[in-house]
Amino acid sequence: MAASTTTAVPGARSPLWSVAVPTEHGGWGLTAEPVVLGLLISPSTAGLALGLAALVAFLARTPLRVALVDHRRDRTLPRTRLARQVLAVELAVLVALAGVAVVDAEQVFWWPAAVAAPLVVIELWFDRRSRSRRLVPELAGSVGICSVAAMIVLAGGGDGTVATGAWLILAARATTALPHVRAQIARLHQRPVSARVLVVGDVAALAGAAVAAAIEPTLVPGALAVVAVVVVHRLGTRAPVPPAKVIGLRQMAMGLVVVAVTAAGVHVL
Repeated sequence: MAASTTTAVPGARSPLWSVAVPTEHGGWGLTAEPVVLGLLISPSTAGLALGLAALVAFLARTPLRVALVDHRRDRTLPRTRLARQVLAVELAVLVALAGVAVVDAEQVFWWPAAVAAPLVVIELWFDRRSRSRRLVPELAGSVGICSVAAMIVLAGGGDGTVATGAWLILAARATTALPHVRAQIARLHQRPVSARVLVVGDVAALAGAAVAAAIEPTLVPGALAVVAVVVVHRLGTRAPVPPAKVIGLRQMAMGLVVVAVTAAGVHVL
């Protein structure tokens, strides 16, 4: 009998896994941070529903990207049909969670999503052209998903200024983190690094944190946490580059610190 041609290849991903599970490991943390911060500041059932919706939206981006790329190339492959099926299920869950949030929210919470919508469009534009790993779409998507923190705060009845400031704090944290992570990975692979991009990212992060502190005094600790992150990043440009896993763990730790300090400032000050 001839050997089967379906023998699994070690390390190969199943078709469902490849269209349903994100490959951007750092994206999990960047999505979870606004969810956790929003719920720590203003916990509610509506906020929890929005947080779960954000995680589902993060998952849905993977099959959506597959569908967009294949549509642009005018082709329908087995993976295309599978991606559409997964996307349909996730969109149904997303709509259900949004419905729960609308019913249980203490006040209108949708305006941060409207403000962030152009950023999501930018990210999807790059996704459709298979250029999602570039800095612009990564920044646009990260700043956009940070709007979830504001939505959750509002849904729980929180103050609009606090909601806006929380979004700014997390957007600032992402704005400094992404260029530095990309630079460290580039250094690992002995590729050139643009010092100008790092400086612009850090300056933008400091500006965002300053605005957050100016509009809402209780966010001063969070703004200072962002300043500390920028300092750590600047020191990292002169230190030996650690392994990729260590880079990811450090970013996760810094993100959690920013979230915890920001939430504590809101409740204590």
